[in-house]
Amino acid sequence: MALTLLNRSKQVVGLDIGSSSIKAAELRPIRRSGFELVSLGMEQLSPDCIVDGVVISKIPVSDAISRIFTQQAIKNRRVATSISGHSVIVKKIALPLQSEEDLAESIRWEAEQYIPFDITDVNLDYQVIGESATSGNLEVLLVAVKKEKISDHTSVISMAGKNPVIVDVDAFALQNAYQFNYEPTTRTTVALLDIGASTMTINIVTGTEFLFTRDVGVGGRQYTDFIQKEFNLSFAQAEALKHGDSVEGIQASEAHHVIESVTEIICLEIQKTFDFFKSTTTVEHIDRMLVSGGAAHTHGLLETLSRKFEIPTEEFDSFKNISYDPKRFPFIADRSPDLAVTIGLALRNTEV
Repeated sequence: MALTLLNRSKQVVGLDIGSSSIKAAELRPIRRSGFELVSLGMEQLSPDCIVDGVVISKIPVSDAISRIFTQQAIKNRRVATSISGHSVIVKKIALPLQSEEDLAESIRWEAEQYIPFDITDVNLDYQVIGESATSGNLEVLLVAVKKEKISDHTSVISMAGKNPVIVDVDAFALQNAYQFNYEPTTRTTVALLDIGASTMTINIVTGTEFLFTRDVGVGGRQYTDFIQKEFNLSFAQAEALKHGDSVEGIQASEAHHVIESVTEIICLEIQKTFDFFKSTTTVEHIDRMLVSGGAAHTHGLLETLSRKFEIPTEEFDSFKNISYDPKRFPFIADRSPDLAVTIGLALRNTEV
């Protein structure tokens, strides 16, 4: 599902605009329903470019997009991007069986009941999931995003001379990457956790069925902020210490207690999400957790999640079913979890 669906049969470049970096990926169809990575680029952003999901400094962001396309010789100007955060509302609702024309009208009325924004300030999209086996009602996935949030992203893409043809939601891009790479065929319930610099997206799915999503304003940058304050370091020094390097005579092991305190905050938010999810559904158990995003590499995070929730937990493999040349892209083995949303967007070039 995407908020803007234009010529989806044509190739697009997946462009993930995060608060700490921009990532772009281009895939090429090979064989039957297969894909090969042909272009991949990443550019770091300074911490003040994008704050709380809002693009504060548009020129540096658009320049970074332009550099990726130039350096990677990406000729395709058609871009699929995605957004997340409190400006994005995703609800699964039930409506009586009705015609498509009546449904469009009903959706707008229902949206006013569920969305805490003025309906004129949002872009609406919806997708009929199916008919409920118990009630006979239509199950509909409703998505609303503030127009200013969409404009925030599309404007920097346009400034870079690219054409934003698809605006998706991070949770759906993440699920798209999961379905293509893991090909779920059972009713296993999986929690997809994408932990970026400032936002954690939690998406819960059973097989290929979307169940629930929540965005939380916590992420990898909190590790850096806490380390910075604890040891009175610069942002760059705190980042280095977070990644296991010694700084100013401070050993990486000395920062473990700070890292653990932030991991505990993340665990509390996940627990709150799981508790709310279980209170609104008949699903009683989550069978597996797959963790993506830059924070997936944080020391001890996966082990803590697995132990605390008693759920098998592993890094998300964005290239499990996507081929690539390891000589051209030698870093993918280490950075695969970081690229889940990017790859999910790049897969939007077909009806996958």
